[in-house]
Amino acid sequence: MRTTSLAMVSILVFALCAVPASGQGESEAVARGRYLAEGVLGCGNCHTPKSEDGTPRLELKYAGAFVVEEPGLKAFAPNITMDVETGIGGWSDEEIIRSIRDGLRPDGSLIGPPMPSPFFRGMSDNDARAVVAYLRTIEPISHVVEKSTYTIPLPPAYGPPVENVPDVDPEDELAYGTYMAVTLGHCIDCHTPLVDGQLDFSRTNEGGRVLPNVFGVNTIVSRNITPHPQFGIGEWSDDEIKRAITQGVSPGGRKHLIGMAYPYYATMKDEDLDAIVTYLRSVPPSPPVETRSSKSDR
Repeated sequence: MRTTSLAMVSILVFALCAVPASGQGESEAVARGRYLAEGVLGCGNCHTPKSEDGTPRLELKYAGAFVVEEPGLKAFAPNITMDVETGIGGWSDEEIIRSIRDGLRPDGSLIGPPMPSPFFRGMSDNDARAVVAYLRTIEPISHVVEKSTYTIPLPPAYGPPVENVPDVDPEDELAYGTYMAVTLGHCIDCHTPLVDGQLDFSRTNEGGRVLPNVFGVNTIVSRNITPHPQFGIGEWSDDEIKRAITQGVSPGGRKHLIGMAYPYYATMKDEDLDAIVTYLRSVPPSPPVETRSSKSDR
């Protein structure tokens, strides 16, 4: 486990690096894209290489990094800087949006897990364009990343082509919180257990998914984030939930292992965190499957 001081230094360093060099002059789209990519999307949590202690190597920001190795896959996050040869500098805006939401490269090949395109399919058109506008500002870095390999079967596509997706009204706190947590934050991706390699949506946010060798630092078992009072976070206050999200600290003061994108989530606005808490409170409380009776299992 990492020390609190190390985690706080990481957060402060990240926050400083997330500020535009000029401090002003960003377009509204770039500012929104920066906020999303450097916040709830946590793009750098996978696409920026990590040092041995798990802190980001900012000299290679977004230049690609090893993500996860488990049965059936060995996945490397690609270089998403604007380098034409090793990154995505030669891709059009629409091709980048297609890669994010449809999970398809310009040549039509599928981007496999852990890229959460199945969740990003619900990203609004405006937010997708904003993310691309921000990515266009990223410094090109020449950095060759090994290709991911899969022995598990991959589908030809994650669904029909994404067309028009409207914005979600922030005034509808539950809908917006669901958008922030499920679509953009893809919390379900780690906090829902797998059955035969597929997410078991009947146990959404129940936790228990084993994530081995995360960033080459830790093996993590995701926790139950349903409102269950004993096994989940039902007894946590709103502020305790938000502290766990942004700082990786449980109510009792236990520091979480490196894995979640805490330094990124720390940049999120209070109203967005409040909306996420509203979503988390709305999910049915779910105990671990091994604690259920055979009747309830059926």
